[in-house]
This record gives sequence, structure tokens and C-alpha cells, in this order.
Amino acid sequence: MNLICGLIGLPSAGKTVILNAITSIGASSYDGSRVNRAIVDVPDQRVDTLVAMYHPLKTRYANLEIVDIPGIAAEGNGRGSSQIGEIKDVEALVHVVRCFEDDNVPFLYDTVNPTRDIEEVELELMVADAATLDSKIQRLAKLVRSGDEDAKRESEICQKVFDCIQSGIPARKQGLNDREVESIRECHLVSLKPVLYVANIKSPDDADSDHVSALNKIAESEGTELIYVSGQDEADISQLDPMEREEFRNELGIQDSSMERLVRASYRKLGLISFFTTGEDEVRAWTCRTGDKAPTAAGKIHSDMEEGFIRMEVICYDDLIELGSEVAVARAGLERLEGSSYEVQDGDIVRVRFNK
Repeated sequence: MNLICGLIGLPSAGKTVILNAITSIGASSYDGSRVNRAIVDVPDQRVDTLVAMYHPLKTRYANLEIVDIPGIAAEGNGRGSSQIGEIKDVEALVHVVRCFEDDNVPFLYDTVNPTRDIEEVELELMVADAATLDSKIQRLAKLVRSGDEDAKRESEICQKVFDCIQSGIPARKQGLNDREVESIRECHLVSLKPVLYVANIKSPDDADSDHVSALNKIAESEGTELIYVSGQDEADISQLDPMEREEFRNELGIQDSSMERLVRASYRKLGLISFFTTGEDEVRAWTCRTGDKAPTAAGKIHSDMEEGFIRMEVICYDDLIELGSEVAVARAGLERLEGSSYEVQDGDIVRVRFNK
């Protein structure tokens, strides 16, 4: 399971600069029609430690995929709908908001106003979603007229969500229950997706600016995450030799990379955890959701493991590091055999036994 995030924001908010800061791909920000994509390794010190312990032939980190669409039109007319379609399959939206003033960097407006900018983008997302819902309601109409009760119930839910969107309430803020979410799942509503905010600032000193404070209030009111990224500085640093990056970040007062901050925020928001498989052939990080049972997590490794699941042998990463080897963990009685009801924990190191 790769984590897939979609970058959204107004034109010139700095999305592509943030993409470069996170992924080091050096994408151009001047082609307003191109969708940029990048897949990068998720930094995890635990993987590095396990590699030093096992000396595997291969190392596989978890992956983060970023989809960066051109700036969303701030017209509320659905003009960006075709672009928004590029992020219908992402798991989270990363909303880049301009929080710096610089006359040398063109912007859609003469002023910087995070509240206004967020409302503009949200409006465009809702316009696209309203069109999607209306289309589904129309498709269900014939079945509803025929007396199909399931279609009637589904249509009513779609109409409810549509009406709220028309009133300016994104789907994710409508308090939908599981049944309602299931009824609209095939619509892939973009305003239903969880949102993280990125404050694009000029320097770490701007983290306390009025613009960032305004954005932070919005994030807090929505119960979501906000990270600060010195966009251009970190994009420039990302192009340096890896050995030089930490030195330059320290000079600028940037404690860790934007990639690490985004991954941590995304994992928290989406309820994701990492578990590991180890051995001489490969050390690998895997991603699953908090609360996933052992067979589900095993299925991330291979579908056969989920279908034929027997048991999972589990040791804790911290126990392994403290005791120094799997043999020592076993001797201490800390290796466990877990069945299908076990919920995989962050940092578990597992071996799966299954019927082939």
C-alpha cells in the first residue's frame, strides 16, 4: 500500500515548489497544463537500523506518491474539473496555501489571504462534486421511478450530500455516517477527502506571521494537520548532494525535511502505521491502517498470505534493538504467535505463516 497524496492550491500558491522540496524531482512550475507525479521513499530511521543489523541484499522503504495538478481555477465554475479528476483516487489532499508576500513572485490576487484562498479552492472542489452527484442522481432516477428501494435510498443520500454542497459545506464536513459514505463512494468526491494544510513561507522566521496564524486557526477548527515549508529554500536544498542537505537546513534553522514532516502529518491524519519484514534477502517497510487485523496486514505483502493466513510471528522493533537479535528476543520470551484477531502495531516485525 503506497500513500498517495494530491497537491492542490491556487495558481502561484507554490505547489510545484513544494513538490520539489518534498521529492527533489526538479519539476518545472511554468507549464500550467501538466500534471506532475513523483514516487519517493518514505524516510524511516528504523529501516536504516534494520539494514545495518541484517545486511540484506535489498532494502525497500514504504513509498509516497505525490500528484501535483496545475493551480485550481478560482472561479467557482468547475473550470478545473478535468484537472481535479486527476486526484480522485488519492487518499489525502495536501492544500498548499501561500503565506508570504513578495512582489517578485506573481500571484492571483494583490493581497495574501489564506482564508479567502482556501474558500476559493474549496468552492471549485464542491462545484466538481456537485456535478458528479447530480450525474449519479440522474442515473438513479429511472430505478427510483420503478420502485427500487435501494436506488431510492441511495438517491436520497446523494441528494442530501448534494444539497449541503450547494450550501457551501464540503462533504468531509457533513458528518456522514458509514452507510452514507458507502453510498457515495463510487463518486470519489474530492471534497470528502481528508485535507492537510501546507503553509508556504519564505523562511522559518515567517512561521509566526499573521498569515500562518490565520491558516493555523483554520486547521485547528477542522481538526487537521498544518506543516510549514520554506518552499523555495527547501526546493533549492533538495537539489544538493544528500551529504550537504542537512548542513544547509541547519544553517536556515530547518530541523527536518519537508518530506519527513509531510509523511508524519499524513500518517497521523490517515491513521497509518508501518510494520516490517526482515531477513538476509530483504528488509522492507509496509504500510497499513491502525486497527488492521493480521490477515489484512499480511495481504499488503501478498494476497495469498491474506487468503491462506494461519498465524503471524511478531517481535517488537524496540525489543529487537534493545536485545540485539531475534534469538535474544525469543529467549526473553518476547516473540509472539498471533492469530487472525491480532491488530498489527506500529513497529511490528513480522513473519507470516500461510497455506499456499
